Formats: sequence, C-alpha cells, structure tokens
Amino acid sequence: MEDLIAGAQELRLSLRPEHLRALRFYRQELIAWNERFNLTAITDDAGVQIRHFLDSFSCLLALDPGEWFAGKRIIDVGTGAGFPGLPLKILCPRIKLTLLEATGKKVSFLQHIVDSLELRDVVVIHGRAEDVGQDKAHREQYDWALARAVADLPILVEYLLPFVQLHGRALAQKGEGAPAEVHRSEWALTQVGGQIRRIVPVDLRGLTETRYLVLIDKVAPTPVKYPRRPGMPSKRPLIDERA
Repeated sequence: MEDLIAGAQELRLSLRPEHLRALRFYRQELIAWNERFNLTAITDDAGVQIRHFLDSFSCLLALDPGEWFAGKRIIDVGTGAGFPGLPLKILCPRIKLTLLEATGKKVSFLQHIVDSLELRDVVVIHGRAEDVGQDKAHREQYDWALARAVADLPILVEYLLPFVQLHGRALAQKGEGAPAEVHRSEWALTQVGGQIRRIVPVDLRGLTETRYLVLIDKVAPTPVKYPRRPGMPSKRPLIDERA
C-alpha cells in the first residue's frame, strides 16, 4: 500500500502496521463484495487507496493538531461503503462512530467489516437521514456529523445539522465546486442553525483536482420541522428564492 503510506506522510499522518493490516482487509473485502453488489464505482487498487482511504483521512486536516476526534461521538451520514467513517475509526480508535446508510446491502457490508475487524463503539444503522434525524436517540446527540459525496450543500446541511448538538460541528467533503456550493447554502444554514467556520483546500497525492473540507459550526438549535419528510430536502432545497 505504498501510495497510501506516501500520501498519508504528505498529510503528516503515520500509519502503523495494525492500521495497514485492517485497511488491507477492508480493501480486500470491498473488492470481493463489489463483485456481487454495487458498493462503489472505485475498485482499482490505487483508487481505493487514494480516493477512499486517503480521502477519508484528509478529514483530519480540518482539526487542530492532535485533536483527531478523540473520544468524540460522530455520525457518518450516507456512509455508503464506509467512507469517511470507517478509515477514520481504524486510524483513530477512540472515536464513537455511528454509520448511517439507507441501502440494505451496503449496511450488511458495513456490519461485516465492523464485526470482522472487531471495531468497538461502532453502530451501523439502516435508515434515511430524514427519519433518523427526527429520532430523539440521535437528534442533536453528536459532536460531529460527517458526509462525503451525499448531496449538494444546501440539501446536505438539512441532513447533517439536526444530528449535531449545540456548539458541535459538521464536516462535508466536497469537490472543486465547494466554494459555489457554500455560497448557495447560506440561507439554508440560517434555517437549520449552522454557520460556515472555514473551507480547507485539500491536495491529495495522485489527484489533479483540489478537494475541499467544508467545516460548519452548530450555532443554534435546529427547528423541529427539520429535517423534513423523506425526499423533501432534495426535492425542495432550502434556497432563498428572493436572492
């Protein structure tokens, strides 16, 4: 896993042998399961190492040095095949992680990885953000809500912010269109209690495009009407039509 090791070093991260053993197993199972189920479009060796594992690790660039989510309660919304949540859990075992995914076959894969690697303090939930975000067991219960490639930011903030406790944070991994998405999400953020903290550019080894981490502070409680019922956030995004 030379590409991953070198890329992690460029991010000032050090991968120990136990990290690499877990990630090798994860990669192996991802490729094997993907032959039967559509878990991800990226299955080549370099792609898994860089676009899945290293991209997940890059979330740490949004944090203060040494913070590393230690002891924090985190929910990964729309995690898919486990990104960014599971690689972060492997690298930072002290986090308390919830993986939320709406597709049953992906949920089965996630539970398989969690059980096989004997990962502690990880809960896998089969459900939609709109429903789980109204559940008292999860609503405003997390220090962090994370998401990668789930939806345009005006939609995504309605998914993420209901999970975050007051003064907690959300982190969205975005591509080159992130600055424009942030501008479009300004009104949505005022509705759900969020405020942009900063945008962190990320350059990953082997990728020509710049990626971004959008860091959002939870500055006010989310009104009880959010998130709206399933399908509504994507059908009618919170965009100020007067603008």
